[in-house]
Amino acid sequence: MDATEPHPHNTTEGEASAQAELLREQQRLAQQEMLDRWLRDVLVEQRRSRRWKIFFRLLLVALVLLPLILTTFGIFKATRSGVAGLAGPHLAVVQLRGVIDSESEASAHRLIEGLRAAWHSELTEAVIVNINSPGGSPVQSQRVYDEIMRLREKGDKPIIAVIEDIGASGAYYIASAADEIVAAPSSLVGSIGVISAGFGLEDAMHRIGVERRVFSAGDNKNFLDPFSDISPQQRAFWEGVLAQTHEQFIADVEAGRGDRLSDDPALFSGLVWAGSQALELGLVDRIDTLDGVVLSFGEDASVNDYTPALDPFERFIRQFAVSVAETLGVPQAQRDSPLRYELP
Repeated sequence: MDATEPHPHNTTEGEASAQAELLREQQRLAQQEMLDRWLRDVLVEQRRSRRWKIFFRLLLVALVLLPLILTTFGIFKATRSGVAGLAGPHLAVVQLRGVIDSESEASAHRLIEGLRAAWHSELTEAVIVNINSPGGSPVQSQRVYDEIMRLREKGDKPIIAVIEDIGASGAYYIASAADEIVAAPSSLVGSIGVISAGFGLEDAMHRIGVERRVFSAGDNKNFLDPFSDISPQQRAFWEGVLAQTHEQFIADVEAGRGDRLSDDPALFSGLVWAGSQALELGLVDRIDTLDGVVLSFGEDASVNDYTPALDPFERFIRQFAVSVAETLGVPQAQRDSPLRYELP
């Protein structure tokens, strides 16, 4: 064999060495690619985690700042209440919306504050109580009634109650103190009565085997408990309380309306009438709307709302508390007075 020809054994070893080197290179590249991919995934995950952290931090900041912003806005609105439209004579409007209650928008404190601000403005030509309410607390209703009667006796400017969709029970109680009551033809008016509603669940408790444990001092302390029986004497007593409260309601309506009321025996029975029927009974003085009342003072008559602004955060807290109470099944009578001047 010629010495210049390659040896078969050397050729095989060289090829094997080259292939091994190539395999090692491929493995190194694969590992490098895997490492790069892992690093990219880590960076992507870190970016994603950073974004979520930023999001939650911003959300936390928003949750902290939002109540402050809403409160500040509410205070700003409250300080601005009654400012717009004060450049000249105007009609002052106070809104009575929803159930009349110490913790609602239609609380006596809020309504009286608006009435006094409207009345004492030298530029106010008339005070309009714009009503859309089914009634509510007897005490709150009577407080507003007394304030309107007090202002009305001064005779400085007319007080007009305008009933929109509904002005019933405690809401009509308040309206009856005004110099004039205006209602739309289809509005609901009246319901001069008192209601106390509840449930008798003592039989249901016995059937499901639940024992009610109430400890009280006084034989009648828990007579309004829906899980306890009520005796004939207790029933008669409570009906007497309702009758007494009803008589006070009737007396105040008669004092406010005077001889404008008809002598219909159903007038104080708790019935509710349409506006056109209420006109015939003397419950209202004329059929019209708020727009019509404003126009009756002239084509150029302007209106200014004197209703005190609500703090939005406080309103949210109140609504949340009411929702929780309703979810837990706490009856309205346990949260407020069990007596109501309100449509059932």
